[in-house]
Amino acid sequence: MILEALDIRKLYGAYVALDGVSLSIREGEFVSIIGPNGAGKSTLINVLTGVLQPSAGSVRFKGKDIGGIGTVALTRLGMARSFQLVQIFPELTVLETLQAAAISRLGRGARLFTSLAGDSQVQADALEVASLFGLSGKAHALARELPQGDKKLLDVASAFALRPEIILLDEPTSGVSTADKHAIMEILVGAAKRIGLRAIIQVEHDMDIVFGYSDRIIALHQGKVLADATPAEIEADAKVVDMVVGRRRAPHPALSPEGRGNPEPPTPLGGENAEPSPPMGERAG
Repeated sequence: MILEALDIRKLYGAYVALDGVSLSIREGEFVSIIGPNGAGKSTLINVLTGVLQPSAGSVRFKGKDIGGIGTVALTRLGMARSFQLVQIFPELTVLETLQAAAISRLGRGARLFTSLAGDSQVQADALEVASLFGLSGKAHALARELPQGDKKLLDVASAFALRPEIILLDEPTSGVSTADKHAIMEILVGAAKRIGLRAIIQVEHDMDIVFGYSDRIIALHQGKVLADATPAEIEADAKVVDMVVGRRRAPHPALSPEGRGNPEPPTPLGGENAEPSPPMGERAG
């Protein structure tokens, strides 16, 4: 078990934002958290990433209690997060943005940023991540000059440059076109496999993305877990469809086996040698 939340409650005065939420994330999983506005998704993200201390219950990452630990300490433990709204440094280049993340990971933040141009490890790390995300050709472009899709990629790439074991993505495709959404997801999943990421958690409203990429879906409603199941099981649950999912559009061609051009099962996020996640039936035991 990489990440586990046990009976989480979060209160704001008399308001109950989370009410007994429990979940677990295993090796190689891509898990989506869905729910209507006010379901508790943002609060759950903040609790899972150590920003908020739960009012009751516990969150454990690699066996360590991380309740309220804060994002900096959590990053050092191996968890990173990207945000719904793009957070980049507009006056930095793509390469400099990724170097800044590498500097943070390597613990060299005390040195002047301008002195790190000659740091071969920082340079190599940044260039590798730029390549993984298809940004090599724009390495010297200012972040503010990038199209929105590339800004989103750069934001996510910065989180990957921290070399986490698990990453939490807050609406990774928000604010970009439908075509760009699927391109971003394909790049993201490919990069995750290449760097040996152990698990991905995403909060996403686009149901095509959720059902196209998730191994498991956790549906929240009014601060509680309404369902925790495979995409097929979620789609077959009339109550969840009615309360959370709604009517889905036809899947984007990129999500079909023909569109992907790869009928084989996906490689586990941990890479070719990673142990696959057990079937849902085995998880339940």
